[in-house]
Amino acid sequence: MKTIAILNGPNLDRLGKREPEVYGRTTLQDVENALRAEFSGRVNLEFFQSNHEGALIDRFSAWADAKISGLVINPGGLTHTSVALRDSLAGSDLPFVEVRISNVYKREEFRHRSFTAPISVGVITGLGIEGYFAAVRFLLQRSAS
Repeated sequence: MKTIAILNGPNLDRLGKREPEVYGRTTLQDVENALRAEFSGRVNLEFFQSNHEGALIDRFSAWADAKISGLVINPGGLTHTSVALRDSLAGSDLPFVEVRISNVYKREEFRHRSFTAPISVGVITGLGIEGYFAAVRFLLQRSAS
């Protein structure tokens, strides 16, 4: 069975608690449980969240070496700041979709720039947690082709 990994960056462990008017009240654990239920038997899902850039890069690198089928990534604030994360992603052949829960284009100007989006196979922004489901469906379809 194929494996798709979901990598979440800083502050996503606070999902459901931090700025619920922006990010909603669904927790990251709720998202993981719903994804497992939706895709059970179709794909192996692996999850990792960290508030530390190096831990994210280490986990991503291990997944890339393991030749997983694809990656869904929500880098959080690192989207706008981390050249190191961008270089790690670019240095692999792993297809990934960047997911942003809020519509970043309705927010502060600095959120409009992503270091990782230009090297992704796609970007989903502003669909709330549905973006994670859309990204997994896309990667499953893409790997079946």
